[in-house]
Amino acid sequence: MSLQTILNNNNMSMYRLSQISGVPKTTVIDICSGKSSIENCNAKTVLQLSRALNCSMEDIMQAADSNNHYETALPKYLKASLDNMKNAIKMKASGQKYLRYDCDYCELQSDINTAEVSGEISPDQAWYLRSKYLGLVKEAI
Repeated sequence: MSLQTILNNNNMSMYRLSQISGVPKTTVIDICSGKSSIENCNAKTVLQLSRALNCSMEDIMQAADSNNHYETALPKYLKASLDNMKNAIKMKASGQKYLRYDCDYCELQSDINTAEVSGEISPDQAWYLRSKYLGLVKEAI
């Protein structure tokens, strides 16, 4: 479970987490987008995030550790669309005008679906990527 997944599960935005925790918005955005890793944050940042999310520092660190493998060994086409989406998220977060955001979003969603259906990634891996980069939440059946 990534920080973005924790936010989605708590119906909390990155901006709100920043406000509650006191961690700069850019830091929260960088962690959620994958630009920065929670493992590279100092203890004070992890503590602030954990308090704001009402969980332990260990929970935050374990969530980051448990899913690192979900972004490795991706098919080239999926890696490319994922990189495009990371760039789109970064540009949108910085307030830059970026007209291809919707295209990048749809391309990533399509590539995740293709990779999952073709067996190149697992369903768990697909939902991890959907949750982290597309903000989608898997509904319980």
